Amino acid sequence: MSEIGLRERKKRRMYRTVSDIAIGMFLERGFDAVSVAEVAAAAEISKPTLFRYFPAKEDLVLYRIADHEEEPARVVREGPTPVEALKRHFLEGLERHDPVTGLNDDSDVLAFHTLLYGTPSLVARLYGHLERTEEALAEALGGGLDARLAAGQIIAVRRILAQENWRRIAAGEALAAVGEDAVAAAERAFGVLARSLPPIVTE
Repeated sequence: MSEIGLRERKKRRMYRTVSDIAIGMFLERGFDAVSVAEVAAAAEISKPTLFRYFPAKEDLVLYRIADHEEEPARVVREGPTPVEALKRHFLEGLERHDPVTGLNDDSDVLAFHTLLYGTPSLVARLYGHLERTEEALAEALGGGLDARLAAGQIIAVRRILAQENWRRIAAGEALAAVGEDAVAAAERAFGVLARSLPPIVTE
């Protein structure tokens, strides 16, 4: 393995390790009750080193979903049309209970989503992630106003579908029952998108 490859692997391992330590502490004590200094001490690194990896405290949590930022942009290139590709990808995610779809009843996943959506500063930081996802998707759709409008609607649909699934499961509904409704809701939502978005997205 090349030195660059090894260095990148070590860097990613550091990101994951520190993020996992921080999330465990936040879940146990609450996001606001844990300081960055405490996370750094638990990870056995200095506070300045931690901030080199994670510019903001919220990034310690959002790192877990950061690799999904480019996902919609990548998916639309698979065809046959962007909306069809995105619908297929979301439905496949539901089938494998991908946490990103909200259709997952694992206790750790539910706890993470409760932390994420129940902490105002994390919700605010999450919108930056969504904006970057929209920007990447709009670029993949060709850029311009129509592409940006379409990207905004697509990302909103994915977010709302996922949050609805998570909320129902967190409220105690059975995974199987939510799953049936989730598939129907996704089919309906992406059908509406296919009929309403500009031709650049539906052809």
